[in-house]
Amino acid sequence: MQSDVQKIKDELAKMRIALVHDYLVQDGGAERVLAAFQRIFPQAKTHVTVYNQKHSHPDFKNKTIVTSFLNNWPLAKSHYQWYLPILPIAVEHLDLSGYDLIISSSSSFAKGVIAPAGSKHFCYMHTPTRFLWEQRIGYLADLPQPKVIRNILPWLLHRLRVWDKIAADRPDFLITNSETSRKRIKRHYNRDASVIHPPVDVERIPMSRHPGEYWLAGGRLVAYKKFDLIVKAFAKLNMPLIVFGVGPELKKLKKMAGRKTKFVGAVSDADKIKLYRHAVGFINPQIEDFGITTIEAMAAGRPVIAFGQGGSAETVVADKTGKFIDVQAWEDIGDAVIRYRSDDYKPEEIRRHAENFSFAAFEEKLLKSIAHQLNLETYSISEEALLGNVYAPYFD
Repeated sequence: MQSDVQKIKDELAKMRIALVHDYLVQDGGAERVLAAFQRIFPQAKTHVTVYNQKHSHPDFKNKTIVTSFLNNWPLAKSHYQWYLPILPIAVEHLDLSGYDLIISSSSSFAKGVIAPAGSKHFCYMHTPTRFLWEQRIGYLADLPQPKVIRNILPWLLHRLRVWDKIAADRPDFLITNSETSRKRIKRHYNRDASVIHPPVDVERIPMSRHPGEYWLAGGRLVAYKKFDLIVKAFAKLNMPLIVFGVGPELKKLKKMAGRKTKFVGAVSDADKIKLYRHAVGFINPQIEDFGITTIEAMAAGRPVIAFGQGGSAETVVADKTGKFIDVQAWEDIGDAVIRYRSDDYKPEEIRRHAENFSFAAFEEKLLKSIAHQLNLETYSISEEALLGNVYAPYFD
């Protein structure tokens, strides 16, 4: 008997589908969601403002990527931020003529695409544009530009906020990655969104029973992710720590690191899996919209020390798959590390919880949500399931 998911795929295959993403200039969580969309809709072209093949995930090289006019402008691929006032124009000039269904993956501008009449636009909104809303003050304070530029930017960002609010009204349907993001969308855009947690390739990460040789942290090394707290804590503890990833904070972090802290830079997926499997545990002190790295660590059976707000509050189960710290402070991280006991955690249970966030679960929920909104009569799904969180926690 044909499954509901396959029936929906067969119906959607009759439609012309376009994927839209902000820009492909890095390899982050939003890009992994785009890769999942490409896997679910292999016939769809991907439209972006700028594509930097060198800094994007290798998997995108084999996809059909359509770029905006901005892609050919000087230094746009490496310094797209310089063209901030132009990005809304570039998005609005993406040609989506003839498409029946537009699916956008947006952390900033992609939600603002202009869909053709008669089409439907589903936007997977990872978060309201950070530097315009939640992090607007810190964004200006951390900029390296001269003071005269930073004095002009508040006026520009105000104009962009007006456009951003208008752009957020354009999609027909909003999906987001967590309850944290759903509340932010409601606050800043006054729109409702359904929650479908992003997919994690848990199938590719073998569970480990290894006792662990070091603590692990990693991701994009930017200020709001609070890696400085982790590095300082381990410098004080004089315990082994490995940090993977690159970003503007790397130089600062190396200066404050203890002698047992190692920075390994950008790593391949295979090397990252090895890092997870030989770690004692993973540390995540930041407020994330969701936090894919925490799920990856749990897929390897590794417990997580996390700040108890944001996406971690939805993905980490206290005293089962990890431990929460109450304050974003190096002292709290150090205290949690010192008090850690491996006997308190069972790798099999941690792994089983991570499996709730698999690609298969994401695909099924996404397709059924789209089918429900398009009134495709090819499946059965309860309204309760659509309105609730996608993945029920493994533990009561």
